[in-house]
Amino acid sequence: MFTDEEFQKRYRFDKNTVIFINEIISPDLAPVSNRKCTLSVLEQLFITLRFYATGTFQIVVGDDINVHKTTVSRVVFKVSKEIAKLARNYIAMPTSRELREVKAHFYSLAGFPNVIGCVDGTHIPIQSCGGDEAELFRNRKGYFSINVQVVCDANLLIRDIDARWHGSAHDSTVYHNSFLRARLDNNEIDGHLLGDSAYPCGRYMMTPILNTSTNAERLYNVAQIKTRNTIERTFGVWKRRFPCLSQKLRIKLEHTLAVIIATAVLHNIAIQQNDTVSIDNSPEDIISAESNMQPLTSEGNHYRRLLLEQYFM
Repeated sequence: MFTDEEFQKRYRFDKNTVIFINEIISPDLAPVSNRKCTLSVLEQLFITLRFYATGTFQIVVGDDINVHKTTVSRVVFKVSKEIAKLARNYIAMPTSRELREVKAHFYSLAGFPNVIGCVDGTHIPIQSCGGDEAELFRNRKGYFSINVQVVCDANLLIRDIDARWHGSAHDSTVYHNSFLRARLDNNEIDGHLLGDSAYPCGRYMMTPILNTSTNAERLYNVAQIKTRNTIERTFGVWKRRFPCLSQKLRIKLEHTLAVIIATAVLHNIAIQQNDTVSIDNSPEDIISAESNMQPLTSEGNHYRRLLLEQYFM
């Protein structure tokens, strides 16, 4: 029997949250049977959470659960896939009813107006998938990865996630081809995102001013960077809770994508359940985009100037 502290360290959630997760996935999962035993849905969930906490099947198998590594692998993918299906219920951009509160919360951080989310990419390490396209997954730091685009709100909830891109894809490429960009272009969401200089400044994307020359521009940058820090904190909490995301995921690519989305869903559930996790003060290890800064468009310059005049002068 584990103490509350031991349980949280082992499974990355408190007991009440695990009970809640088990309740919402149980209708769509069945027990798994083999020659040695039958695994209940809760036991399958424990196996999956243990993998998220360690990143290796060997440790899970070594936990005296009397289950073969192959079964553990199958269970982790099965449970991850079912949790990932819940994304439509737990990961969504703010509705029209939520927008005012979301914008107000962002504004309270540093006085930056009309923000609907902060966006950035983070690299999830993977093993080489082999084949002709393997090198597409090698990022600029030299390791294989998935470049995952995430949008968060001021509560560190993941509001949008795109985990379809190989590690060599630039953040701006991921954004330009995202469903979120299409929604913004169609005026489906009123407001703008905050991103770093890897993104093109435009009507729906406010980025830092690279060479400030006025006090208003400096105030703008301070507010933009302080507000945008929420995405770094989101990555920190997400990866702190699920160490498997910081290690090399030695599983099939299909399974990797399911794990990424599933952990994002669970991250949001934890926040909604007030199940907190501490993070250290070390910066999130994000590949620098400084060598790939996007040029300032006339549209981006126009809308950024409007913000400067209305809020920072």
